[in-house]
Formats: sequence, C-alpha cells, structure tokens
Amino acid sequence: REIGSIIRSLGCFPTEAEVQEVLAQVNVEEPRTVYFHLEKFLPVMMKVILDRRYPPIPEDVLLHAFEALDQNKCGYITKEDLKKYLTEE
Repeated sequence: REIGSIIRSLGCFPTEAEVQEVLAQVNVEEPRTVYFHLEKFLPVMMKVILDRRYPPIPEDVLLHAFEALDQNKCGYITKEDLKKYLTEE
C-alpha cells in the first residue's frame, strides 16, 4: 500500500500507473502478495534512480499549486490551512 509514498520519499514522482509498474517488477515471482522484500526492491529502485526515470515535479508547477491554495493572496499558506488541505480536501 505504501510503495508510492516510499518511492516519492526518494525524490521520484511517478504516476499511480508507474508505481504499479515498479511494484510488478519487484513482485515478479510473487504477484499476489501485498509485501515485498527489500532485497528485491533495492535493485529496481536503484535502476529507477540512476536512469532518472521519474523526474521531480518542476518548481513552477509546485509554485502554481501553492498559489492556488493561497486564497487570500498573501504569499503564504497558514499551518492550519495546509493541514486542512492535506487531510480534508
């Protein structure tokens, strides 16, 4: 369940379909299991990282996303608003 979060924490930003592709590569021998072994995951992720398969989200896209959340146009998002967006919306 957390493979996407793990991959994204490594600085890669794949789509959900791409996450499923990585998962399929890791679970080649055990396609129905919900767990995978670190020994299988590491070589797959090393190749992903070295090939720069999933580039980071461009800075201007992130800035635009935060500007859209800044409804008061004050140049920042309050901690409370960010928490609300991340947990409720």
